[in-house]
Amino acid sequence: MTTANATDAIARTSEGAQEMHARAVDGGVEVLREMGSVLRLSEAEAAALGADRGEETEAETTIINMGPQHPSTHGVLRLMLELDGETVLRTKPIIGYLHTGMEKTGEELTYLQGPTNVTRMDYAAPLFNELVFCLATEKLLDVEIPERATWIRMFLCEINRISSHLLFMATNGMDLGAVSMMLYGWREREETLRLLQMITGLRMNHNFIRPGGVAADLPDGWREATLRVLDALPDRLHEYDVLLTNQPIWRERLQGVGEITTEEAIALGATGPILRSTGYSWDLRREMPYLHYDEVEFDVIVGSYGDCFDRYAIRLNEIRESMRIVHQILDRMPRGDYRVQDKKVTPPPRARIDESMEALIHHFKIFTEGFKVPEGEVYVAVESPRGELGCYLVSDGSSKPYRMHIRGPSFVNLQTLPHMMRGGLIADAVAVISSVDPIMGEVDR
Repeated sequence: MTTANATDAIARTSEGAQEMHARAVDGGVEVLREMGSVLRLSEAEAAALGADRGEETEAETTIINMGPQHPSTHGVLRLMLELDGETVLRTKPIIGYLHTGMEKTGEELTYLQGPTNVTRMDYAAPLFNELVFCLATEKLLDVEIPERATWIRMFLCEINRISSHLLFMATNGMDLGAVSMMLYGWREREETLRLLQMITGLRMNHNFIRPGGVAADLPDGWREATLRVLDALPDRLHEYDVLLTNQPIWRERLQGVGEITTEEAIALGATGPILRSTGYSWDLRREMPYLHYDEVEFDVIVGSYGDCFDRYAIRLNEIRESMRIVHQILDRMPRGDYRVQDKKVTPPPRARIDESMEALIHHFKIFTEGFKVPEGEVYVAVESPRGELGCYLVSDGSSKPYRMHIRGPSFVNLQTLPHMMRGGLIADAVAVISSVDPIMGEVDR
């Protein structure tokens, strides 16, 4: 191949700004941008940070791709890695392989149809997506939902938090070679999904939390089914402790790996277990209470070192705290309506449709045209299993959002990967990715 043909082939396959070049080509500017600008450091501080982590600047390096078709990137995440031997010098997350346009789609759906769309973003914790969208809508509507509906929402979200963290336990074990942990975590998660299916009718993507309350009241036997799940979990979580927490090989693989400081996490906008692993106690349920979280007792679990082991231990113990919250909800669940009795927002009961022409027309108009929402803009945030999940809505007075934007924690938390993986071994890259627990549906929403 001639030089001209080779140059032409390189040009055709170039990915432009997405492509990573070796530091010998990019020089210090790109490294400073990755290390310094994001963390608001001076050039000297960024250079010192690189020196502290033992980075070689003159070594001959290799650039490789990891993903997007890789079983341990938790979906279609692609990483470009610059390596010095087996040491990771730089990491560049590249996203966009799953784009579904959910935010733009949400602007073409009525507020009543909205939960069917947003529930599919973080598909491991769909009820949180529905909750944050409905809280934003209700704030624009200025409606107050019944007490029972509020407690049902809390109950469902904490069960969903347990199922999400159990999924993390399973995949985190699998990523690091603990195959049996995948089987055990999946087994327990199956029980929580079975409970959610009994209540909502679906295992995932429920469309159960809706503007004005929830889709239906809790079914007969929900309390006994919940207690069966809660009673089985403590022994199983103890098994996880025996299998993983106190296991020397597990600790060797996770302790001191993927460290991040509080200052770095805050500068990068990281929330959830990543921020709490640094010792910074920040949980929206405690710091900015919503629903009735200010009326229940629970502890905010924090780490000390900001490493992969802390993030694992936080999620394991958050399962226990969610169980503690659910027990309190079982004791305090009030009677009453499960949705607001406002005919402008709430469709008529199903039985009325067969008896009344007015009810049939009302039902038809609510589900085809939706309800109008007063003009305004609002931002509401909740604590999802991955961190701060926010919903920004702008209403122009119609039945559809003029603008919808979701602050997905997985999207923001991916920014921490270059900082946690720098200076580590390529063998630890999977452990770091797993500890972030990204859901790509939420990244490429």
